[in-house]
This record gives sequence, C-alpha cells and structure tokens, in this order.
Amino acid sequence: MSSKQLDVLVVGDVLTDTFIKLIDENAWVTEGENNPVLSMPFGMKVPFEHAETVYGVGNSSNAAASLTILGHATGLVANIGSDDGGKDILKAYHDRGIDTRFVHVNHGKKTNHHYVLWYKDDRTILINHEHYEYQWPRFKSHDIPKWMYLTSIVANTLEYHDEIADFLEENPGVKLLFQPGTFQMSTGVERLKRIYKRTEVVVLNREEAVIVTGGDHGNMHELLDKMHAFGPKIVCISDGPNGAYFSDGNTRFKMPLYPDPAPPVERTGAGDAFASTLLAGLLHGLTLEDAAKWAPINSMNVVQHVGAQEGLLKVEQLMTYLRNAPDWYKTEQF
Repeated sequence: MSSKQLDVLVVGDVLTDTFIKLIDENAWVTEGENNPVLSMPFGMKVPFEHAETVYGVGNSSNAAASLTILGHATGLVANIGSDDGGKDILKAYHDRGIDTRFVHVNHGKKTNHHYVLWYKDDRTILINHEHYEYQWPRFKSHDIPKWMYLTSIVANTLEYHDEIADFLEENPGVKLLFQPGTFQMSTGVERLKRIYKRTEVVVLNREEAVIVTGGDHGNMHELLDKMHAFGPKIVCISDGPNGAYFSDGNTRFKMPLYPDPAPPVERTGAGDAFASTLLAGLLHGLTLEDAAKWAPINSMNVVQHVGAQEGLLKVEQLMTYLRNAPDWYKTEQF
C-alpha cells in the first residue's frame, strides 16, 4: 500500500468488457420508436468475426488509466468480486500503475462483466451489475487526494453518494471533476445538490445536459447557465461532431474535434478519454483553453483502437499531435 499522496482519486464502478465483433452482413440497424435498434437472426447460430476481453474498464477505470499514462498519481475507489475476474482486474491495474489501496474485494461476489456487441464502428453493450455493499473508505491524512474524479456508479447507492458528499465537505481542499453516469443523472440534481455544489468541473454531453437541467436542447447558452446554477465552476458540454463547449462563468468558447486520421474503429471510451485528459491538462497547469485543446486528441486516438484504453496517449505523443494540428484546430469564442 502506497503512502504517496494521489493527484487524483477516481470513484466509480469497474468491470471487464468482452468485445464481440459482429460480421456486418449478419446484423443490421433499423430506426426504433426512440432509438436505433440492432437486429440479428433469432433462434439461429450467428457467426461472429472474433472476440476480445479487456480487464479493468468502465468509466472510472478508463479515466484512471488515462490520467496515469499522462503522468499523474492516480488511484481508484471501486468494488470487485473475489473471483478470477477480480484478480484479473487487480493485475491490470498493477500493470498500468494505478493505485489500488481503495479497491474493495467483495468476498463471495462476482466481478462486473459486460458484453459489447461491436457492429461497424459503434456498439451495443449488454450490462449486468453485481450487488455490492458500497462503503466509503477511511482515509488517513496522506490518503487525501488533490482531486476527485466522480463518475458512473450503479443504482441504489444514494447513501454512498451522501458519504462522498460528506468527504468533500470535510476536505474543502479536494477539487472535484464530476462526469455523471446514468443513475446519477436520473436521480436528479436536488438529491445530489451537495455534490454539484462542490464540483469544480462538470463534463457531460448535450443530451445529458438536457436531462440534468431540463433545458432547451437547441440553446447551448441556456444549458451552460443552468449547469453553472447548480454549483460547478467550469462546465464542459460535448456535442458529438460539433466539438465541445466550455464555460468558466466568465468566458465561453467552442473547441472542435481533432481530425480522425482514419475512420473510427470502435467508439468505447471516447468520452472518458476526453474528460480525463481535460483534467490532466489542468493538473499540468494549463489554462482551460489550452487544456481543452488536449482533450479531443486523446479521444481521437482512442477510437482508432479496440477498447477504451489501448489508444491512450502519453504527454509527448499528445503534444506531437498538437504541433501537427491544422490551423483551424483552436478555440473559438461564442
């Protein structure tokens, strides 16, 4: 167990992903009532191209890997089972240099394992979360991190979120980046208002911002205003191919995507790479505008690989992409 102070403590659920590459002609996508629908023949043996398993993923694992590769001492508060899957995840963290002092092994429980149906350059994920007893760890003085990165946690963990809020209030020097997950968004701002109030940076996409704020999808200024009203000092709202919008309460700007060198292979983890790289830039002492130039580069490279971590860049690699960026790759006030 390390006694070194962590730059970032990432909090969220972790898991293993098995990617199943579907053969294009054996599946198809149609428009459903609310979302596109992936279809395959029913009651038949359907060939697939190949399968690949990646241990220690999920929003929090992806962010921790990214921050570690970018040079920051990073640890996780997470739950795993006592099965082989849990052991494989711990080994993956050890290999990546991620601090595991707060990864809790739940004896007699299985480790979360998701299955990713990979079709062309997108995916449908089959999920099943184990029921763990979430308990916030006890911290010694040297355990207190500089930043906390809070992301997706399974449903029925409101008391656990209260413990996180208690920790943040008891340690005002800890800054918070909040990348809310599905349960945290569906819970609503009022129930998590203590967390939003303590948030330094919040990162979410445009559709998620509408869910959280109830604002107008077509009015980015309104979405930014409403997010600020909940407490976050810096708001980042990504908008797919349109890039991302940033506000620090005084200045607002838009940052385009970094151009893809080739068509994306698979999109898992692009958002995690974006948010974690933004934080890494701030930890490196960059201004918000300069940190915003880092974030899309890591996202671009991640989608050129299978899984959320294979394409994560080191700082020197990221800087090479930045030096070779086209002239239009810059922030624009809006």
